[in-house]
Amino acid sequence: MSYTIPSQTRIGHVHLKVSDLDKALAFYKDLLGFEITTRYGNSAVFISAGGYHHHIGLNTWYSKNAPPAPQHSTGLFHTAILYPTRKDLAIALKRLIDAKYPLTGASDHGVSEAIYLDDPDGNGVELYWDRPKEKWPVDAEGNLYMFTEHLDIEGLLAEADS
Repeated sequence: MSYTIPSQTRIGHVHLKVSDLDKALAFYKDLLGFEITTRYGNSAVFISAGGYHHHIGLNTWYSKNAPPAPQHSTGLFHTAILYPTRKDLAIALKRLIDAKYPLTGASDHGVSEAIYLDDPDGNGVELYWDRPKEKWPVDAEGNLYMFTEHLDIEGLLAEADS
């Protein structure tokens, strides 16, 4: 029997193994702006946007001082953080540039605009915003058409100053 997950279902949070909690917090809290909601001593922290119990869990339970996972192995490709507006994404990008934090990519996917980077442990992170659904590209048959094209970084950054 076929089953389709309910359309209201959401991904609630991601829980990451990190090697150094302070370095992870410097990235997720100080640079990206998440807030600490719960701390478990020196081994785990839950962080969120807007007071949710947690969007991201960070822990060193099995990974304290461990090296990053090999790039060519199974595991999480990236955590995607969805910003509510293009301006919010632009502000995040400006903060990264001002901090001289290295980016690994930037793309226009038609449905969204995205910035890619790695956290201090080499975990992939995507920062993006979705265009309004009525502006998503479709093909001649009406099927969603996503692509990967060059992102207009200058145009996005101009949004941060508006």
